[in-house]
Formats: sequence, structure tokens, C-alpha cells
Amino acid sequence: QVQLVESGGGSVQAGGTLRLSCEASGFIFSAACMGWFRQVPGKEREPVASIDGSSITSYADSVAGRLSISKDNTKKTLYLQMSSLKPEDTDMYYCALVFISSPRCRVTSMGVGDVGVWGQGTQVTVSS
Repeated sequence: QVQLVESGGGSVQAGGTLRLSCEASGFIFSAACMGWFRQVPGKEREPVASIDGSSITSYADSVAGRLSISKDNTKKTLYLQMSSLKPEDTDMYYCALVFISSPRCRVTSMGVGDVGVWGQGTQVTVSS
């Protein structure tokens, strides 16, 4: 059974850091296109970071330089290191297994329609 289980969200003050984790099972994690999406209230979930089977990463402009996506293939775990957090980063964050070929495993090329499996989501709250 394909499953993604997230952890690590919480509340933090502006400028703080958080690390989100997503444990994967049931598929070949090392080769997968994985992403982190956030749920903007009233809008469709949007990708903020992606990583492909070769560990090539991409980021939304709004988070570049502050968020870092990585993975540990041995632990089958995806991470999102969040730093210099802003109140506007407050959202639900979801990890995702994205059914998209490696050349297109970029935040500018993926959308919710490409996601095969979602994690349960974890809340990140940043106070000013």
C-alpha cells in the first residue's frame, strides 16, 4: 500500500525554523518525483518544492532561498527544511508523490492533477 505520513509541523515565530518530514512506503521512493504543496485558503494546493529521482530540486519563487527540500533514500523519507519563516507561510503543507517524468519534475510543471498520493498534511503557523 502506497502511503505518505507527515510530521514536524507546528507554531513558530517569524524568522524561525521548522523541518517537515514525510515517511514513504509502498513504492520505489528513490526514483520518484516528490513534492511539497501548500494549501492556500480558498485556492488550489500549489507546489512549493520538488525533488526528482536524481535529487534535482526546484522551488517556487516565493520560497526560494528559505525552504530546502531533500530526501534520504535509505530512510525513505522526504524533508522540507523551512527557515526565515514569514507569517504568510502559514498554511497546511502536504507531501506528494507526483506521477510525472523526471524532466518535468519541477514546480513550474506540476499541479494537483499530477499527484498520485497525498500525505495527510501538517499545519505550519508563523506568528509575527
